[in-house]
Amino acid sequence: MEIPHKPILLVALGGNALVRKGQRGTIDEQFANLRVPIGQIARLTRDHRIIITHGNGPQVGNLLLQQECTEEVPKMPLEILVAQTQGQIGYMIESTLDSELMRQGIATSKPLVSLISYVVVDENSPAFANPTKPIGPVFPEEKAGDLQYPVRKTEKGYRRVVASPEPVTIVEKNEIMRLIEMDFVVVCCGGGGIPVVREGRSFAGVDAVIDKDLASARLAAEVGVDTFIVATDVPGVAVGFGQQDQKFLARLTTGQARRYIDRGEFPEGSMLPKIRAVMNYLEAGGGRAVITSIEAIEDAVAGRAGTEIVRG
Repeated sequence: MEIPHKPILLVALGGNALVRKGQRGTIDEQFANLRVPIGQIARLTRDHRIIITHGNGPQVGNLLLQQECTEEVPKMPLEILVAQTQGQIGYMIESTLDSELMRQGIATSKPLVSLISYVVVDENSPAFANPTKPIGPVFPEEKAGDLQYPVRKTEKGYRRVVASPEPVTIVEKNEIMRLIEMDFVVVCCGGGGIPVVREGRSFAGVDAVIDKDLASARLAAEVGVDTFIVATDVPGVAVGFGQQDQKFLARLTTGQARRYIDRGEFPEGSMLPKIRAVMNYLEAGGGRAVITSIEAIEDAVAGRAGTEIVRG
């Protein structure tokens, strides 16, 4: 059967797609939250081939907290925890999407697949010499000095920090391309992917995390995505964010974005990686790119919501 040609859409779901602010993150809460973006993505499958990427911060944090609470179970390295959450969240997205497709009567046999994904990083990246990404539980000062890994004081207290190197390439990019050519909905690169370095012809996992949006942008460029949507917990990109004169932008050029970055408009831990990801995608020859809210994915694809970023 010939597969009709449809544009490729990549939706990068932020952590709030599963756990909203103020929630404990129970499974019931996560499934209920997922219906908001997944219901929209189900409708978008009519006219698009779909790739879904996602964050995993709360889920990895819970696994790390569980590890700290017991000595009876062997502790797992970070790469294994990322792999565990890829399987967990992939199942949740896939099952929710399957239910939505059936409920909406779109395609009861739509092929779906969740892919455990490796992402290559440079073992000589300066990020390894200066770990900055806080993960896992908060420790009191008296315990922080006894831990066997780097820690840093944050607003919440002392937390473990790990390297966050730039993604170089997605190992399974060819498999993902073949799947979307067959009109599969592909869930992949969860939590930024499992970070690996090359050892000869094979790969070895490393103790690091990769920014989910940067990994998504790398994938979008490598597989030729037509539209890249970064879905988060705000309506779009704002200047003066959180201030009385804050202004959300409907359109932003890469040149304007660089000037705003130089002015310190975008916080390092929230909007800046998203802006950088979109710029990377566009500079690699990508098509449309929009930063929008979880609730407005369909409207962003249609050009009615979010901040569209363009080369210029």
